[in-house]
Amino acid sequence: MTKNVRLESISQFHEAIGYDKPRHPLITLIDYTKIEPKAHMYNAQIITGFYMISLKNIKDGKTCEMRYGRHYYDFREGSLIFMAPGQAFVSSEKDFDEGDISGWALVFHPDLIRKSHLGKKMKEYTFFSYETNEALHISDQEKQKLTEIVKTIETEFGQNIDIYSQDLMVSNIELLLNYCKRFYGRQFITRSNVNKDIVSKFEEFLTSYFDSNEPGSRGLPSVKYCAEQMGYSTNYLGDLLKKETGKNTQEHIHFYLIEKAKNLLLGTEEPVNRIAYMLGFEYPQHFSKLFKNKTGISPAGYRN
Repeated sequence: MTKNVRLESISQFHEAIGYDKPRHPLITLIDYTKIEPKAHMYNAQIITGFYMISLKNIKDGKTCEMRYGRHYYDFREGSLIFMAPGQAFVSSEKDFDEGDISGWALVFHPDLIRKSHLGKKMKEYTFFSYETNEALHISDQEKQKLTEIVKTIETEFGQNIDIYSQDLMVSNIELLLNYCKRFYGRQFITRSNVNKDIVSKFEEFLTSYFDSNEPGSRGLPSVKYCAEQMGYSTNYLGDLLKKETGKNTQEHIHFYLIEKAKNLLLGTEEPVNRIAYMLGFEYPQHFSKLFKNKTGISPAGYRN
């Protein structure tokens, strides 16, 4: 049975990985070559109370497996993952020699940014809710840029704290996240062929769903349900679809729903209320409102 380990503070995190006491209570930079995790950390589900941006490099021929969300993930050279407070991951025990693992992890508590401009916009960085199989893969040049920024942050919290320290740390964290957003944008572009295949499969899924009896029995497919069926996190699928098609997941669902509704309105004599139930609506008036919002005309008006 997997045991749960909760780490709410930076100090608890340092203790759990065998690190010296933190120099700042709300932020730290971990060097993976210097950690010595305690035995109870292996094969445990670890739930954290802080943000973590992790760049872990594994020597050729070695594997570092970790489960995050629903997926197992093998760290590879230059892969970056993001974790937010309350998320859980499971790290499996592996045999490593000295020098097999390198990289860093920037860890900061929500209290560091809570009253700042960054604290109000953290939801914009949707990659904190991606699965690990949707990790950001960065080039050597990109890795160097991000490492320079985290080293600047480390210098700031490692020296004597003054009235400017927190603002400078937070502004550099925001700079780091904005670069990550840019690099994810690049990854979406460079993986365009793969992404187009995902879009096609998603469109096939929606067509199949609305052509089946599932809407009547299961109801309208939610964004979360669609993402799970595709094997992605809700944010990643939404961002990918938006990048490739200009429409997010919900907009795709509505498009296929309305197309199916049009076919039923013109191709059958079923009453509008019955069509609403067939499409998964609990209340027919909700269907009529959505249909008119998307087409500019009521279902009955469209039929006529």
